[in-house]
Amino acid sequence: MIDKFVRSMAEAMDGIKDGSVVLLGGFGSVGQPDALLDGLIEQGARDLVVVANNAGSGHVGLARLMELGRVRRIVCSFPRSAGSVVFEELYRAGKLELEIVPQGTLAERMRAAGAGVGAFFTPTSVGTKLAEGKEQREINGRMMVLEHALHGDIALVEAWQADRWGNLTYNKSGRNFNAVMATAARTTIVQTHHVAELGSLNPEAIGTPGIFVDRVLHVPG
Repeated sequence: MIDKFVRSMAEAMDGIKDGSVVLLGGFGSVGQPDALLDGLIEQGARDLVVVANNAGSGHVGLARLMELGRVRRIVCSFPRSAGSVVFEELYRAGKLELEIVPQGTLAERMRAAGAGVGAFFTPTSVGTKLAEGKEQREINGRMMVLEHALHGDIALVEAWQADRWGNLTYNKSGRNFNAVMATAARTTIVQTHHVAELGSLNPEAIGTPGIFVDRVLHVPG
């Protein structure tokens, strides 16, 4: 019987290695798997590369992971916000590497990874510093920049509902980066607000099929 639910946070975080590339769902605080972030902090993996939309806020979650010196590099679209005090301090001190990726490009790089596409051309960033050193080509009269697929070792995802096969639904804007990140990692770990009986989810509402999911932890909320 397939049952992807795990019994504890320790089981959910088992095997995450130092140096892993971690894809972190969420758009700011919306849809961010906060419980799994706390579990990763407790688990102890270091020298991480984190891929996220933002670079954390305050001193909790991703910001806390960085504050503890556990993140070597962050790949994101919006590193600075009103509460990104930890990021700014670490970056100015030279203790954190940063790669800025336009938001649509970030999502497409992970979608490409999940779809088995090695790279793609996009007009986004042409003529800016973000395009420096990248292959460029004129396609249909427009200059394009080559961007490579972005794979993760681990994806940390928040879902609204999950069944024991790992099929997931999301709640409105909570879907954001979660669905695309779930497809792009070798191991996808999910925290879900609700547990659904197998067969009860509307197939049209499933945002992530269970084939992409490895572990699910019920975190009521």
